[in-house]
Amino acid sequence: MSARLTAQMAFLMEADKLKQITRATKLADGSRYENSGEHSWHIALFALVLGADAPSGVRVDRVIRMLLLHDIVEIDAGDAPIFGDHDPADMAAAEQAAAERLFGLLPPDQGAEFRALWEEFEAAETPDARFAKSLDRFQPPNQNLAADGGSWADYGTRYDQFEARVGTQIKRGAPWLWDWLKPKAAAWFEARGKL
Repeated sequence: MSARLTAQMAFLMEADKLKQITRATKLADGSRYENSGEHSWHIALFALVLGADAPSGVRVDRVIRMLLLHDIVEIDAGDAPIFGDHDPADMAAAEQAAAERLFGLLPPDQGAEFRALWEEFEAAETPDARFAKSLDRFQPPNQNLAADGGSWADYGTRYDQFEARVGTQIKRGAPWLWDWLKPKAAAWFEARGKL
């Protein structure tokens, strides 16, 4: 049992580094950029609160587990802002290497289980993963709206970019959330001549 606990603690202490990864999204009050640890907690809370209305067959407990793990790879690979300029293939390779190292810190059974959840989230093909991915895309625009544009302003984002990169994922797993968000986002972009 000692070796198992030692491995689990090594993973947990390494996971603390997620708090050091600065994201492109500002807090709702606009005072600073959030870190990836804060983001993971916040969207897990989104799942807990909004999960009651999730599509049939979605297991909110699994969604929360995915969301707590989904950005762990940013410890090694860093954050790739959705409106930033990065090579998706390079980022995917860096994230795979990070997943190998980080989940490899755990005892083999837990490492395999957590890696499988992370892979499922990345593929976004199951109902749980589609809903989790939708929440991952839904949280930042709400913070951007609260922070008068946040990263949209920072990146000079246009509405068509927002709808293609964010709206598509939200619609796929949580269409009612997109129906609620779309007019609010469209109004923000329209008021700034970016619709």
